[in-house]
Amino acid sequence: MGLLSFIRRLLGRDQPGQPPAHPRPSTSPRHNTVPQVSATPQPVKKKTLAQLDSDVFAGISTAETKKQAKAMGRPLWSNLFAFGRQSVIPPATDERTLMIDRAMVGEGLITPEELAEIHEIGLKMEELRPSYDGVRHQGQAAVNADKAAKAELKRQKKAESAARRAEREAAIVQRRATDIIFLGRGVSGGLADRRSHVEKLQEAKLPVLATPAELAAALELPIKRLRWLAFHAEVAVVTHYIRFQIPKKSGGMREISTPHADLARAQRWILQNILERVPVSGVAHGFVRERGTLTNARSHTGKDVVLNADLKDFFPSITFPRVRGIFQQLGYSPAVSTVLALLCTECPRRTVSYDGQTFHVATGPRALPQGACTSPALSNLCARKLDLRFAALAARHGWTYTRYADDLTFSARGESAKATALILSRLHNIVKDEHFEVNEAKTRIQRRNAQQSVTGVVVNDRCNVDRKTRRRLRAILHQAQKTGIAAQNRIGHDNFAGWVSGMLGYVKMINPQQGMKLFKAWDLLGGQK
Repeated sequence: MGLLSFIRRLLGRDQPGQPPAHPRPSTSPRHNTVPQVSATPQPVKKKTLAQLDSDVFAGISTAETKKQAKAMGRPLWSNLFAFGRQSVIPPATDERTLMIDRAMVGEGLITPEELAEIHEIGLKMEELRPSYDGVRHQGQAAVNADKAAKAELKRQKKAESAARRAEREAAIVQRRATDIIFLGRGVSGGLADRRSHVEKLQEAKLPVLATPAELAAALELPIKRLRWLAFHAEVAVVTHYIRFQIPKKSGGMREISTPHADLARAQRWILQNILERVPVSGVAHGFVRERGTLTNARSHTGKDVVLNADLKDFFPSITFPRVRGIFQQLGYSPAVSTVLALLCTECPRRTVSYDGQTFHVATGPRALPQGACTSPALSNLCARKLDLRFAALAARHGWTYTRYADDLTFSARGESAKATALILSRLHNIVKDEHFEVNEAKTRIQRRNAQQSVTGVVVNDRCNVDRKTRRRLRAILHQAQKTGIAAQNRIGHDNFAGWVSGMLGYVKMINPQQGMKLFKAWDLLGGQK
């Protein structure tokens, strides 16, 4: 049975379209006091519970229900709960409430006194309850105030975020103008550390520098220019070096990288103010003032055995991390050491074209370029530990050790010469331990019964130029007296006379007596030069 059918049963037990029936007398004692009402419809009068009497609680016919619905202008039960909320006791003045009250009393579900008490409580509740509109307006006002507060908070946060963003952008612009915080991927890790060992730098009489800005001031370069010179890129549109190749004496080609003007000027400052002030080991003869191939060879004259070894790819094996470590060992901060190392190293590059544009693509790690004035001094500083270990090894076994760039020389006489195999074995171990590599093709063991040479100088009994070179120079000078010096240029040298003069000077440096004889023949040429 539906809800509406149940209410119709409560009100009159009538079915739509059927004549009204008299209500059944109730067996409940409470119903015995309620008289039966005529089935004839009575005019509807607006009443309250205070005016109710027993005849009011008689059954309601369908016709009366329709008449009341017509008077109200809408179906009586179209929306049962539309006339009030479930949390509110409906007032007794409402027609539908009265009808429901009548039905409930007529059905014996409640007494008139109980209904009167319920509606009285409802009236008191209504008096104590704030008006719905007031509460709704207050709630809406609270919601609006909360929305406004949230909107204001959001606006403030946006304003603060915009201010922080503007401040950060201004700080970035300021840092870019006065500092260097990034120089490329893989090389910028130490730029945030500005702690230099001031006492160590002062003791070594080196420039005290802690920040990139201080280095830029020392180099007399704007920060922007220093950043451009030191920036590392795997693929670059512009390179700071001019590259060309020259033939090696042993065969093959050697690539020379000559820096452009600004970078060359910065490298000269680094060489003169930092690198040349750092002492090198006493066994290093290459790239050191007042030392050279002759001083390197003198230490090995008159020996029974001379052992020569060569370091493979000497400059390329001294990479960016090793160079940065050299400057940090001197006392410079990681930030300054990073910039200095970037100024002194470069990647081997290959030039390619793509979409009509030329790019210089790195083909290896950053390392010392051959052609930079800082590379020789840095190589000596990088090999200091290697020199110390070899010097100690040679002294322990009665040998002599010297190094000219990548050329290692050991020599000994007498009983000590028998340790050749031991020295050679330890040489390989130490070289590998110091992150270098031995060029096996250039390793030689020279005995006294054959020509012994060290860095191009014969050292069997005394320092001398090899016989082949001396004979060649004498032949050129002799034939030049007949044909002139230019006719003897069989090697196609651009400045053959200058080359001959230089070779004569070299002979004089190694062996002054032989050099003087050759220069006398040179002077006899006079205008034939």
